[in-house]
Amino acid sequence: MNPASRRPLVAGNWKMHGSRADAACLINELVARGVGTGSSEAVVCPPFVHLEEARRRLEGSRIGLGAQDACAEEQGGYTGEVSAAMLADAGCRYVIVGHSERRALYAESDDLVARKFLAAGRHALVPILCVGESLAERERDATRTVILRQLDAVLGAAGVPAFGRAVVAYEPVWAIGTGLTASPAQAQEVHALIRGRIAENDATIAASLRVLYGGSVKAANAAELFAMPDVDGGLIGGASLKADEFAAICAAADR
Repeated sequence: MNPASRRPLVAGNWKMHGSRADAACLINELVARGVGTGSSEAVVCPPFVHLEEARRRLEGSRIGLGAQDACAEEQGGYTGEVSAAMLADAGCRYVIVGHSERRALYAESDDLVARKFLAAGRHALVPILCVGESLAERERDATRTVILRQLDAVLGAAGVPAFGRAVVAYEPVWAIGTGLTASPAQAQEVHALIRGRIAENDATIAASLRVLYGGSVKAANAAELFAMPDVDGGLIGGASLKADEFAAICAAADR
């Protein structure tokens, strides 16, 4: 398992699924199963409109609350957006930035992702910075180039000290919602690349940085993935909507 200085983290990204009642039921079941009470940290990231319901249901538990995105701006005429300040006020501790679906479907650039990362930090939110390559990029052997470009954009804007209270999630786009999963060796190779880039700037921060894997993680493969030396947990999509599956993934991170 990974060094004791890096407490494993399992974050559930619910995406655009479920009703308020579904959110309440799922959280109640996670709490009843003792999720978050082991050696790993657990976080759920529901849709914006369910944050208040989630916050209320999570009170007294050890499961953290996160959001799926944040606006790069502080306030103003940005209809439909939600600022990092609002998320912090709503009880969030974490926020996902640069998710592959935001990059692909909403054309979020590396620069915009970096600005969102900075906005999260200004309001004491822990950014979960997502990086990852498409199948076409992997097939043309561009994985290293893509990952470092995405990471360097944030390093350049925020500086390496900001990674002292951040999380990075490697999500191979070709393994999200496809049933495909990077092998433990493939995941480890990219996680080591990410940690190595941070180490070039600050070895101490690199050693403590949590790097999560996100790409069709499920109970059946979690333990094998989490056993890799540079894999510190997971950013879980569909499996986080099933209490038994998410609990089992968290249990794998506890080992």
